[in-house]
Amino acid sequence: MEAPRADKKPYSITVHGHTRVDPYYWLRERDNPEVIKYLQAENAYTEAVLVPYSSLRETLYREIVSRIKKDDVTVPYRLRGYWYYIRYEGEKEYPVYCRRKDEEGAPEEVLLDVNLLAAGKPYCQIASLNVSPDNRWLAYGMDFTGRRLYTLYFKNLQTGELLETTIPGTAGNVAWANDNRTVFYSLKEEETLRSSRIMRYVLGTPLTEAREVYCEEDETFDVHVYRSKSEKYIFIVSSANSSSEVRWIEACCPEGEFHVVQPREKDHEYGVMHYGDEFFILTNWKAKNFRLMKTSVSRPSREYWQEIIPHREKVLLEDVEIFTDYLAVEERCEGLVQIRVIHRASGEEKYIDFGEEVYVASLSVNTEFDTPWLRYSYSSLTTPPSVIEYNMHTGEKVIKKQQEVPGGFSSENYFAERCWVSARDGKKIPVSLVYHRSFRKDGQAPLLLYGYGAYGISTEPVFSAARLSLLDRGFVFAIAHVRGGEELGRQWYEEGKLLNKKNTFYDFIDCAEFLIREKYTSPHCLFIKGGSAGGLLVGAVINMHPELCKGAIAAVPFVDVVTTMLDDSIPLTTGEYDEWGNPHDKTYYEYMLSYSPYDNVERKEYPALLVIAGLHDSQVQYWEPAKWVARLREMKTDTHPLLLYTHMEAGHSGLSGRFRSHMETSLEYTFLLMLAGRTE
Repeated sequence: MEAPRADKKPYSITVHGHTRVDPYYWLRERDNPEVIKYLQAENAYTEAVLVPYSSLRETLYREIVSRIKKDDVTVPYRLRGYWYYIRYEGEKEYPVYCRRKDEEGAPEEVLLDVNLLAAGKPYCQIASLNVSPDNRWLAYGMDFTGRRLYTLYFKNLQTGELLETTIPGTAGNVAWANDNRTVFYSLKEEETLRSSRIMRYVLGTPLTEAREVYCEEDETFDVHVYRSKSEKYIFIVSSANSSSEVRWIEACCPEGEFHVVQPREKDHEYGVMHYGDEFFILTNWKAKNFRLMKTSVSRPSREYWQEIIPHREKVLLEDVEIFTDYLAVEERCEGLVQIRVIHRASGEEKYIDFGEEVYVASLSVNTEFDTPWLRYSYSSLTTPPSVIEYNMHTGEKVIKKQQEVPGGFSSENYFAERCWVSARDGKKIPVSLVYHRSFRKDGQAPLLLYGYGAYGISTEPVFSAARLSLLDRGFVFAIAHVRGGEELGRQWYEEGKLLNKKNTFYDFIDCAEFLIREKYTSPHCLFIKGGSAGGLLVGAVINMHPELCKGAIAAVPFVDVVTTMLDDSIPLTTGEYDEWGNPHDKTYYEYMLSYSPYDNVERKEYPALLVIAGLHDSQVQYWEPAKWVARLREMKTDTHPLLLYTHMEAGHSGLSGRFRSHMETSLEYTFLLMLAGRTE
C-alpha cells in the first residue's frame, strides 16, 4: 500500500519580519472531511504495514493483558466513618467505586459502576469522586470524548437517584461546603480549555443561579478549588508554571468572601495546608528547592511566616503530610525520592529505608491526623507497585498490598541499575536501566531509551508489567533523567526550560552515546521514545542526529512549537509562556525556531518512526503530529517506515479502559520488535 500524501496548501505566517510558509496548516481544520479522510488513510497505511506482524501484535496484546489481575481491589482508606475502595471485575474495563461503613458486618455500597456509564461509548474517563460531609451526596465528573471537559453529576447515595441538573464544561472536581448543599467548581473556557472561573452552586436550584466567586483574568494562570484535609477550609488556587496565589474561606461560610493568603509574585510558588489554628505553607520564597513555613490562620500573610523546614541546596522538598505528632516529608536527593519522618515536639527525625538502588516512593492517601501510621506507595523497575504503612512511633512496616502480576512473574529474573553520564557541559545525568538477567553487555541488545524533560516533572523508575514483554525478548529499557525535569532539584528544571531548552536534547543525546559506548546497545539496536513534551524531545533529537538510533516512537508529540505558541486561541498556549517563552518576543521566537521539530525537517535520511495522535487531544492538538508526518513524508530521503496512527475517539491519554488502553502498547511493541527483527 502506498503511503498517503497530504495536499499542500501554502499558508504564510509572518512574525518579526520573518515569513514561514506552512503547506500543511490546513490540517487543523477539524471539521473538514478531507482532514478526517487523510487521518483515516494514515491509519489504514499503518495497519497495512503491520499486517505481516498481526500475529505478533495479537500475541503481545494477550500477553500484556494476561498480566492484569482480573478481579482486584485497592487498599481501603477510612474517611468520615466509611472505608472507601475500588474494585475491578473479570473482563470489565472500568472501576467500580465502593464503600462500607466502619462497622462489623457492614454491607458494601456501590457508589459508582463506571462500566455501566461507559456502556456503548468509545471513550470514558472519570475525573474524581467527592462525597459530601454528611456522606449523603456524591459529585463526580465524566468525560466521554478525551477532551478533558468534564460534566458534573450529583448522586443521592441514599436513594441512588441522580439530580436532573448537570454542569458541563468543568475541570471535573468539586469542593463541598459544610452545609452539604453548596459546591464550588471550576469552569473551563470552551476554546482554550483554560480553567478560568470558580463557581458556587447550591444543589436543587436552577443552574442559572450558580454564581461566580472568582474569575482569573490573567490568561497565563489556571484556577482550581479544593477542600482542606481538615475539612475546615476551602481553597482557591491560581497557578502558572512559576507562580501561584491562594485564597480561602471557612467551609461553614460558603457565601463568605475569599481572602488571599499571599498576593502573587513572579517566580513565587506556594501551597497551603491546614492543621489546628495554623496554615502550613510549602514555598519557594527565597528557597529555590522549597521550604516549609507556618503561620496563624488569623495572620496568613508572609510577614508572619515562621520556618519549620529550612531550604537545602541539594534537596528538593516536594510534599508534606501533617499528623498530630509527626510531619512526613517527601523530598528528592540525587534523583531519588526519600521520605523523612519528623517528630513535631522533639524534632527527632528518621528516614525510611527502601533497600533498592533505583526506585520511587511517594506519600499516599492519609486522611487522618491523629494516627502513628503513615501510608506511602512504593515501586521500582523490578518491584510491582506496593501500598505500605509505616508506624512512625515504632518503625514497623506493613505491606498492605503489592500488585499481583499473574503468569509466574519473579523480580529475581530482572536487574535494575543506575548510571551517571557526563554531559557535554560537565553536568552528571542519572540514567535508570532495567533488563532481563540473561542480558549480555556486548552492544548487540536492543535498547529503548525514554525521555521527557519538561515542566519540572520527574520521570520515575516505576514498574511496568507490560514492559516485561520487551525485557523477556531481550530489550533493555532505560530512562534518561534529562534537564527539564526536577530529578536533581529545581535548578535541574530551570536548566532545561526557556532559553536553556536545548540542554534537554543534548542531555538525551549524550546519554544515548554513553549507552552505545558502554556496549549496552549500538546505533543499529537503539530505539528512543517520548510523549507530549517528550515527543518534542524525540523530534528535536532525530533532526539533530538522525543516525543516533534505528527507530523512534513519538506519542502525541508537541512538535509544531512556534506556530502553536503564537496561537493563543488554542488550549494551553498562554499558560506555557513560562515554560517555552513567548514567541511574540523576538529572542524567544528565534530560539524556538532553532529547535522546533516541524520547522527543522530537512531533506535527509531519518530513522523509522511511529507517531501516535488523538483527534480530541486537549493538550497537543492532533494536527501537530499530522503535519509533522506529512512534512517528513515530503522531505525524507530514506525508505524507513514512517507511520502515523490517530485515535479517532480519544485524546491526550489514548484509549480508555484498563485492557483496551494496551492496544496502543501492543502497537508500539510490534513496531519495535519488527525493527529489531525479533518477531516471536
